[in-house]
Amino acid sequence: MSGTTTAAARLRRRTAGAGANRWVVLVVLCVSLLLVAVDATVLHVAMPAVTQDLKPGAIELLWIVDTYPLVCASLLILFGTLGDRIGRRRVLLLGYGLFGVASGVAALAQDAQVLIAARALLGVGGAMIMPATLSILRQVFPDRRERALAIGIWSAVAAVGAAVGPLLGGFLLEHFWWGSVFLINIPLMLVSLPVGRLLLPESKGERDGPWDVAGALMAAGGLFGLVLGVKRLGGGQPPFGPATLLPLLVGAALLVGFVRRQRRRAHPLVDLRMFARPAFSTSVGCIVLAMLALVGLELIAAQYLQLVLRLSPLQTGLRLLPLTFAAMAAGLVGSQLLHRFGPRRMVAFGFCLTAAAVLLLTAMGGEDDPALLLSGFVLLGFGLETTLFGAYESMLSEAPQEQSGGAAAIGETSYQLGAGIGIALLGSVMNAAYAPGLSSVPGVPAHASRAAGHSLGEAYEVADRLGGTRGAALRHAARDSFVHGLHVTLLVSAGLLLLGAVMAVRLPRVMHCESPAAGVTAPREAADSRVDSRVSA
Repeated sequence: MSGTTTAAARLRRRTAGAGANRWVVLVVLCVSLLLVAVDATVLHVAMPAVTQDLKPGAIELLWIVDTYPLVCASLLILFGTLGDRIGRRRVLLLGYGLFGVASGVAALAQDAQVLIAARALLGVGGAMIMPATLSILRQVFPDRRERALAIGIWSAVAAVGAAVGPLLGGFLLEHFWWGSVFLINIPLMLVSLPVGRLLLPESKGERDGPWDVAGALMAAGGLFGLVLGVKRLGGGQPPFGPATLLPLLVGAALLVGFVRRQRRRAHPLVDLRMFARPAFSTSVGCIVLAMLALVGLELIAAQYLQLVLRLSPLQTGLRLLPLTFAAMAAGLVGSQLLHRFGPRRMVAFGFCLTAAAVLLLTAMGGEDDPALLLSGFVLLGFGLETTLFGAYESMLSEAPQEQSGGAAAIGETSYQLGAGIGIALLGSVMNAAYAPGLSSVPGVPAHASRAAGHSLGEAYEVADRLGGTRGAALRHAARDSFVHGLHVTLLVSAGLLLLGAVMAVRLPRVMHCESPAAGVTAPREAADSRVDSRVSA
């Protein structure tokens, strides 16, 4: 009897994570996501201090900023599918540890090369954490109604993290040195590791066959090349230059080879048959299109607020906060909207509302209009989050549970690719509409006009050097051209959003909420039933 009791006690300890309350598990997962989301933006306000301290070159400065999102986007599929094989909690906890170590190295970096390497390690940790949070969420919430609410909370936390990053970074820089923006990760990791080990359930995909190492490396290399090329395009590099074209071609070739390899294998790394399901493929396409249309606008909006309206960085962040609050609200009510209206109408409505917000913002001009900006940003945040919530929930629910890690990685990769392509595409539209207005400013030399045509910030610098009436004329023309380019970019973005609304027609009309299949029980019930069977035996 005592041996049976001891065995039961040991089994209860081993299944403590699986038996944790699912809402407590959601809190742990949201803390993980908050950390990654904050780290993606917290460095932006610290870059002037980093530049002054480490004296990086132009290329090093670019890599300090881009290494984290580039590495993270490239490795999402690799670690998402690895979690399906060896255990999602295991990969998540390894990501916690690596994130904490890399944060310490970044905070204490004495030169740019060490900081770049640390940012790369942070990207690896982020790629471990992000798909694991969604796949574990998929497991602990088998009921779709509850899962929709959980995804809404999860996405609201992501919106909070993106907004808190610059504000937190600014606060820390006022009181400490730039490395403090990384040190804040360490105490959170020291808490998250033991709590996650205790509370998070372990799960694996029930799939036979070895993990496709070569396929995982092909996917990582292909995404690295593709994202790098897209980022260079977004940075204004010539599209046919070798430094841009070569990564794009190599990345595309590796991804084509990856797809062909997966189709031939008996046990593929990613089951591409998921894309044959209209709900899954359409959801992925909606994520890409929403980010493609919106992320470039966020960058341009920040430039408009600072360079046209002459607001400070802190004032700019505060003006953009309503967008974040609206996104949080949409995430929290998203489950009710999804249940009432269904994925098709919800995602289509989100696209249309966002397009309406973008069209409303075409009324922006050279003078500040706080009421216009407030209403536009509120509608923008609510519409965008409504779209992304519906698309993410449909994608995750459509994927088989044993492939939830791979599906989550595909969703996050789509998000990153859409953001990168959006910056490149809308940045190109903006430049094409902005530069011609500066070609014939009276009294301004041709070489000065060409330099001013690169960006509004550079135009202001050229105008300051010219001085007098010529400088004032150039400054006025540059500001008018930027506002014109902003209007053109907003119209293109609205067109892309309306295209997304048409695409959403392929989503299911209603939200199907089947009860978990036979044999699938809640984590605590499953753990207790295993203990009872062992005791009976």
